[in-house]
Amino acid sequence: PELKQRYVRHLFATIADRYDLITRLLSYGRDAAWKRRLIRMADLQASDAVLDLATGTGDLAFAAADRAARVIGLDVTSRMVALASARPAAGRRPRFLVGDMGSLPFPSATFHVVTTGYGLRNVPDLGVALDEIARVLRPGGVALSLDFNRPLHPVVCAAYLGYLSVVGGALGWILHGNPDTYRYIPASIRNYPGAAGVADLMRARGFSDVRYHPILGGLLTIHRAVKPA
Repeated sequence: PELKQRYVRHLFATIADRYDLITRLLSYGRDAAWKRRLIRMADLQASDAVLDLATGTGDLAFAAADRAARVIGLDVTSRMVALASARPAAGRRPRFLVGDMGSLPFPSATFHVVTTGYGLRNVPDLGVALDEIARVLRPGGVALSLDFNRPLHPVVCAAYLGYLSVVGGALGWILHGNPDTYRYIPASIRNYPGAAGVADLMRARGFSDVRYHPILGGLLTIHRAVKPA
């Protein structure tokens, strides 16, 4: 876990300035629509406090700020937080912090909603991160996560990971002179428990009404879970 934490922090510091471009290219421009769908599923109320983890450049945090009273975006990479903080805001501005999903700097039962986009796959210890999300959620609060999935069918999975390896390698070479830069994505998916596995971990940690919604035929998913009241 400690090695993965250092690797992820270094990797995302390297790609931070091109992060938005890469997410658009790898998703064929659909990433923004998926994030809007997650925000709709959150059913935010005007009085809600929202925490966005692995906030990156703040897409989900800014979208939530249009609907909720207070939004905090947290990321382990200081460059990501700097880029998010520098973005213009038409309305209410989120607050951005550098922090670790495995040790959140907030009291228990602070937030009504916790969101994350492409965050759970990158944490050193997924169980610890889910425990922390449950801790900072208020009773009845909702956790939502958008992330890549690992397809169950071996042929589909091989083709999916092969595509990400080839395209990621090409983009890494073009943008950074290193083809391995974005090959981390398929490597991380291979070690990810997949949509059903994440749902099982959420249930094991006390979440209820755990559901996941497939995107692109299940190549990605949005998880939604509730902390019991």
